[in-house]
Amino acid sequence: MNDKVPLTDLEDLVNAQGYLGSTPPHGRAPSRGERFWVDRPAQLQQAVNILKQASVVAVDAEFMQVRSRVPHEAGSNVPRLSLLQLAIANQCFIIDALRIQDLSPLTRVVGNPDIAVLLHGAGADMRVMAERGLLVVHYYDLEATCRSIFGQHESSLAAMLQRAFGIHLDKSLQRTDWTRRPLPPAMIAYAARDAEVTLSLYHWLDTYFHSILQLHEVTGQPEQVAIWIEPFLKGNPSISPEMAVAEAKSLGIVHNRAQIVADCRMALANIKHPMHRSRLLRLIADLSLAQLVPDLLPLLQAETSDERSASARALGRLGAKSAIEAISQLLRDPVLDVRKAAQTALKNLLAKDVRHRRETTPKTAADGTRSWVVENPQDKGNDDTDWKSQLRSFLDPHDAH
Repeated sequence: MNDKVPLTDLEDLVNAQGYLGSTPPHGRAPSRGERFWVDRPAQLQQAVNILKQASVVAVDAEFMQVRSRVPHEAGSNVPRLSLLQLAIANQCFIIDALRIQDLSPLTRVVGNPDIAVLLHGAGADMRVMAERGLLVVHYYDLEATCRSIFGQHESSLAAMLQRAFGIHLDKSLQRTDWTRRPLPPAMIAYAARDAEVTLSLYHWLDTYFHSILQLHEVTGQPEQVAIWIEPFLKGNPSISPEMAVAEAKSLGIVHNRAQIVADCRMALANIKHPMHRSRLLRLIADLSLAQLVPDLLPLLQAETSDERSASARALGRLGAKSAIEAISQLLRDPVLDVRKAAQTALKNLLAKDVRHRRETTPKTAADGTRSWVVENPQDKGNDDTDWKSQLRSFLDPHDAH
């Protein structure tokens, strides 16, 4: 590191909570537009006719977990969509998904590749929408985008509205019963507000973090990667990486380790979504592909915190001593997730180095067999002290102990 910072100060910095970087100016607070309660098919059709003309539509869902009555699933909970809120500039439509059973007209909005759907925390909302036949094909997950910029503890909608607009988001009705009818006006306003502020947050992010926002765009186009890698990018592989490679070999998809390295290198070049790149880096570490260390080193300076964290973790697991200096720079990263990942990686790299240098003392038992006890003459096996001492020496070799 260029600046000589005492290790104790670095530890305080690493453990400091929250985002330590600068934040752009507050945007204009989201304004309330017209709100329309939609509980009849004809009203839904009118809403769709307006919504389908927009280029971006913010979507939020309210749902309840209810006990399943499906045979063999009697003990499970399934989500039941209660409301669906869709906001565009100056208008928000709150759709009663309990009264309107046929939501298929909305496919012309959420299933239109020319319309970008904006969600904050896309996973749960998209799953419950899919249960009603609404498959989103083009979307941005703003929660994931904010996590890439500010870290996972700073990415909630409430935290981001405070950061972007200096406003407090009331979440007191979040866990209320959305299946009750009629819904009080306060609950309808609460539901509409989430979609409206999501739209405003998108514009703030697009103004100040356009390039990171674009990395999180999902268009439904398949990523150009080897077929055996695909399940790991989705985060739901049914087998371990080693088993996936063995199966790929048995099918003639993979022939040797060089091809595994080449497939992962090609995936690194083609994948843009930060979450998918992070999962790929984990796969590379799981397969111990040390040949890819030179490809991973530049990612320590990646634009997104996801990639900086994931590359630090992967390089630490791969035992990449050449990355120690670059990883140590991340101890001062503005994002807590990155600082913690760098700390863990350095601890692994430096503690391994200490363990390799420990002395071995042979002992002879009464029956003549010999055994070896691994010892560190300076510190009797205190790995935590050892790696910190190594880091201190590395950061300032003139102050080595």
